[in-house]
Amino acid sequence: MRISIWRTIFATLLFIGLTPTLLWSQTNAIKIEQYQALKLQHAGATTPQLPISEYLVSEKLDGVRGFWSGKIMYTRSGREISLPDWFIDKFPNQALDGELWIARGKFDDISALVRQADPDEERWRQVKFMVFDLPESQQPFELRYQYAVSHFSHLSPFLVVIPQQQYDSRQEVEQRLTTVVDAGGEGLMLHRRSAMYHQGRNSDLVKLKQYQDAEAVVIGHYPGKGKYQGMLGALEVKNPAGIIFRLGTGFSDEQRKNPPQIGSSVTYKYYGLTKAGVPRFASFVRVRLAL
Repeated sequence: MRISIWRTIFATLLFIGLTPTLLWSQTNAIKIEQYQALKLQHAGATTPQLPISEYLVSEKLDGVRGFWSGKIMYTRSGREISLPDWFIDKFPNQALDGELWIARGKFDDISALVRQADPDEERWRQVKFMVFDLPESQQPFELRYQYAVSHFSHLSPFLVVIPQQQYDSRQEVEQRLTTVVDAGGEGLMLHRRSAMYHQGRNSDLVKLKQYQDAEAVVIGHYPGKGKYQGMLGALEVKNPAGIIFRLGTGFSDEQRKNPPQIGSSVTYKYYGLTKAGVPRFASFVRVRLAL
């Protein structure tokens, strides 16, 4: 009896132009309040494994990951973000995965805003929620993107669907990567066009940079010399593989005066590994905040 009822409902939806998938997405937003943390999709590869034409390509933004449940914005760890009411006034009642972003090189600014209990309304006017996926859709990425563009592009000046482009050769992508990095960007994201949305690390989602980055825990401080006398010279850090090494570059003078605390997590960039597994030419990028 129940099956018959559902068949009737689905047939009616199809007749009026709605798919059961989209109805489910719109009326059953993820009940994030029940979760300790989000299970979002993350890049699981740093090089594409398929022909470039199998991917859609967008810029990797240096913002704060945001999950819109249809009612509330959360960080990747599941913490609610306080936003001005006008910022989300026109946002859809549908789950969106994206990035709260100001501009290239403004990560520190957006991370500070996100951590505020009382939002600074004037500063939030420079922020946009850059949408890159629909976690609850049962469609492949290419159709998810097309749906986002057609349904969300004109809702709000504070909601932007990140443009995706298709390329025919690796050379074209490398040229785009160089252009983005030269302009102060971080890199590119490659989404396999036919891929479904999967929680956790996913090799169908590629993070392409001119360098690699990773996280490590600070286990020691080394004093500076010369012009850095009395300040930090280098951090001693330990990565998840148990490799201990030093980060001596990438710090501002203010960071050298007030270095990351022992026990804190930091992001560093590097260019491959030595035979012993030590990151080559590793340099400090930022403190890894528990957002």
